Amino acid sequence: MAEPSEWQTRIAGEWHGRPSLFDATGTWQGYEDIRRSSVFEDGATTYYMDGGLEGGGPLAGRFRLGAPFAFGVVDSDRDRIYTGPDFHGTGQPYGGFVDAHYYGPGWQVDLNTWNHVLPDGETQVYSSTLYQGWAVVGCFNGVYKRTTDYDASPETRAAIEEFLAGETRHGPVPYILPTKQRGAYSGTCELWGADQKLIGDVTVSIELEPVNLLRTRQHVTWTGAIERRYTVEARRDGFRHFYEGPDAWGNAQSFGRANYPVLHFTDVWKAKGREFMIDARPGMTAGETLTVVYELFEGNVLNCVLHGVLTWEAS
Repeated sequence: MAEPSEWQTRIAGEWHGRPSLFDATGTWQGYEDIRRSSVFEDGATTYYMDGGLEGGGPLAGRFRLGAPFAFGVVDSDRDRIYTGPDFHGTGQPYGGFVDAHYYGPGWQVDLNTWNHVLPDGETQVYSSTLYQGWAVVGCFNGVYKRTTDYDASPETRAAIEEFLAGETRHGPVPYILPTKQRGAYSGTCELWGADQKLIGDVTVSIELEPVNLLRTRQHVTWTGAIERRYTVEARRDGFRHFYEGPDAWGNAQSFGRANYPVLHFTDVWKAKGREFMIDARPGMTAGETLTVVYELFEGNVLNCVLHGVLTWEAS
């Protein structure tokens, strides 16, 4: 390929983050300090990941390595193929979101990685759920910021250090929605078809009607390129969440600021998603900026992908 793909252009530069590591129960374990870049040169793309694990508890022996990652990529906006030696698999972009499935021999886990570049072009919400066979063994997730002059600019380095200090404070914060105040998270999202073509915009509203400290009635509305309205009774039990009808049924597991729901509607559709409270802070509050990605299935076949940023407004 003579020119990089649209996705490769979107993620050019160096990305800095401090994603947190969680075990399968959602319990925080430690941090992974990462400087990540992808280089397109002479028609070939190579990914580099340099950093190290801090903490990790019982998972430290599995996820701590003694050398940086590097792996080749067959660059494409259709199928991105990861050719090793450190990761083997494939990923599919849907605009600013890519869904990747691959195996990491060093970590000895199968990974499902979701990278969502936000509309500002400089912020990336990242998560990797980690599997032993079909069983989840852990999760990395966090927020990355892009730089193009990190090594040359003291101002950029200072800004990144401040950002990483914030990720250190906020990374372990559990996902929670407002428990005593009615309001809604709303915004305009993009809908992409399974063919990776943009379908159009969708106005998304997640209206919250708190019932008590652990239950919230959620009234969800999608209007535009896809239309759906549904209400669920959402119940929180620690890091676990349950959606108990009447219009959808399912559950979720949260890892820090990110919640991973699976919802079965009362027709043939279901949703698999990630809801990331990007500005969650320690203390008895919820965040106000919720980034969302939902993969929507008709039967068991992927039909479309909905992603965007929602903001909170109390009512």
